[in-house]
Amino acid sequence: MSAMSDSFRILKHLSIYRIWNLILLKKSYYLSRLTKRAITWGKPFSLSIEPTTACNLGCPECPSGLKQFTRPTGKLDLDLHKKMLDQVSKSVFYINYYFQGEPFLHPQFLELIRQAKKHKIYTATSTNAHFIDQKKAEEIIDSGLDRLIISIDGLTQETYENYRVHGNLAKVIEASKLLIAAKKAKASATPHLIFQFLAVKPNEHEIPAVFTLGNELGIDEVRIKKAQVYDYKNGNPLLPENEKYSRYTRQSDGTYKLKYATGNHCWRMWSGSVLTWDGKVVPCCFDKDAQHVLGSIDSTDFHTIWKNETYRNFRQAILTGRNQIEICQNCSEGAKVFH
Repeated sequence: MSAMSDSFRILKHLSIYRIWNLILLKKSYYLSRLTKRAITWGKPFSLSIEPTTACNLGCPECPSGLKQFTRPTGKLDLDLHKKMLDQVSKSVFYINYYFQGEPFLHPQFLELIRQAKKHKIYTATSTNAHFIDQKKAEEIIDSGLDRLIISIDGLTQETYENYRVHGNLAKVIEASKLLIAAKKAKASATPHLIFQFLAVKPNEHEIPAVFTLGNELGIDEVRIKKAQVYDYKNGNPLLPENEKYSRYTRQSDGTYKLKYATGNHCWRMWSGSVLTWDGKVVPCCFDKDAQHVLGSIDSTDFHTIWKNETYRNFRQAILTGRNQIEICQNCSEGAKVFH
């Protein structure tokens, strides 16, 4: 019931204009698939905005944690963020304040949320929960944040830090308890709290128990996420033994391939976009190192970028040869499972 309430909360952020914009987007997306021509009516209804690329952990499949970015580390300027919102808020009603990095390392992160709420936008973020004490928990509730995903990738310190390198499971549990208590104390339905469990081989045996823990604590929802790994063809120590929890399937020759058949289409190229901390526009969350910069908010209006030739050419490449684009080769968006 709680997950359904969260979905209804998203719908409450719709307006007549935003609904009409959604219709235009859907029409142009399906027409583009039919004609193999990149047609874009309407504007994005969702965005991912990156508060910072900095992170306190060293997760083995994360370029932010491994400090492997070629792009600089930094944090989103409040004035640049206001500029973003002023340009997109008529059509955008959902913003995920996460791309790379740990959002709560941005010293004014909750001010970003408050600014978005003034534009009647549903806000979400994802955190490793290492920077949430009682005061911060109360501030999170007061900010109006709609959804908070808490990464909890193990139920013992040993399994947790196997992936969340340098992490402390006790801090994650304590932060979760503080958030639940603060919600109750303030009689607040938000944020919708989600335990997200990244399924990898060292922790997959704990998957049933994370649902039990979530229920005992009073977490609103528990989700199991299939891990994306970069080097999977010849196997990877992170790949779960139970393929139910894996993006990849083992072939008869012992090698692995993506479990999904991806076609020449991607709804994300019409529905949303990603803005980095320094204002660059990139196509989606798989472009972690911003290899496909489509424009910059710093120098150009977002809607000019949304319709420009670079963006149009990228959509066209998706429609005619998606699997030739490197960032698309490990993505399951719009895909069908192999049988």
